[in-house]
Amino acid sequence: MTLPEHGQLKAPAGAEGNGRGRTPVPFFACVSLTLAFMMAFSVGSGSVRILPGEILRILLSGGDGSAASDIVLLIRAPRVLSAAVFGGALALSGYLLQIFFGNPIAGPFVLGISSGAKTAVALVMIVLLGSYRQVPSAVLVLAAFAGSAAATGFIILVSRRVRHMASLLVAGIMSGYLCSAVTEFLITFADDADIVNLHAWSEGSFAGMTMDGVKTGALICGAGFLLSVLLAKPIGAYQMGERYARSVGVNIRFFRAALILVSGMLSACVTAFAGPVSFIGIAVPFLTRRILKTQEPLVLIPAVVLAGAAACVACDLIARTAFAPLELYIGTVTSLFGAPVVIFMLVTRRREAG
Repeated sequence: MTLPEHGQLKAPAGAEGNGRGRTPVPFFACVSLTLAFMMAFSVGSGSVRILPGEILRILLSGGDGSAASDIVLLIRAPRVLSAAVFGGALALSGYLLQIFFGNPIAGPFVLGISSGAKTAVALVMIVLLGSYRQVPSAVLVLAAFAGSAAATGFIILVSRRVRHMASLLVAGIMSGYLCSAVTEFLITFADDADIVNLHAWSEGSFAGMTMDGVKTGALICGAGFLLSVLLAKPIGAYQMGERYARSVGVNIRFFRAALILVSGMLSACVTAFAGPVSFIGIAVPFLTRRILKTQEPLVLIPAVVLAGAAACVACDLIARTAFAPLELYIGTVTSLFGAPVVIFMLVTRRREAG
């Protein structure tokens, strides 16, 4: 299995190259309605069931100090909103990485980028929690970005030395294992009692999210989305090959740096707040392209964000309620559904290559 021409995504079976494919309106309508329904259902579900009418009253009134109001506004709403925001960010990060590497199997988790961010955040938290009771969100995001940048740099170096995607994936997976081992080592030998909670975070979880965290995450991820939209035209040209992109005036070096920076910013933000969340960044862009049968960036960018939000909210709902009162890690659920999709991708790519 060889890499396609660098910067050129191989269209999935049945896709119409860079054409418009199927009309995206039904897709957007269906996914939007599904997302809205699952967010409302998730806020109302749990050990204390809250009816939709009561949820609407609490949201409109801003809370009345009741137990139901505190559950909705302080616990469930921030968690559901963070799952939607960060799920969309992960899917978009994966889409941008797939454009950069020219292969739909690339993603922040599989390539070890999320693990690099996780290690950097764990190290910063261990160092700072000894002196401060709380680490500022901005510091965590910067640490995660530094860790993801280091992991991305390693993968880029490897991609220049190997021509097979399988070798690149193996390098990314091994990098991820190494970073995870370092993280577990740091957590195991940490002295501060609060750092024990890092284990739950290191497995991925939206529990404990606050509205302040949601606002900060939404601001960063929103900026990443807007930058991605601004890159849509160069992405469309880049998918036709580097030679064509240069012929229409795309600065390849600047463009590729922008892709990595935006993708790293998105995955770092998610990792800083929720820990590493697996497979959303690979499975969602692949399935979205498969359904819409298009490579058009201005269609796929909002589509993968919306689909990623819906997928992450659904997985978080399953993690929280499937075995209540026990709660699964979000990474466990996303792996359960995402890993078969990746296997299917590998099988279909081999058939197409053959």
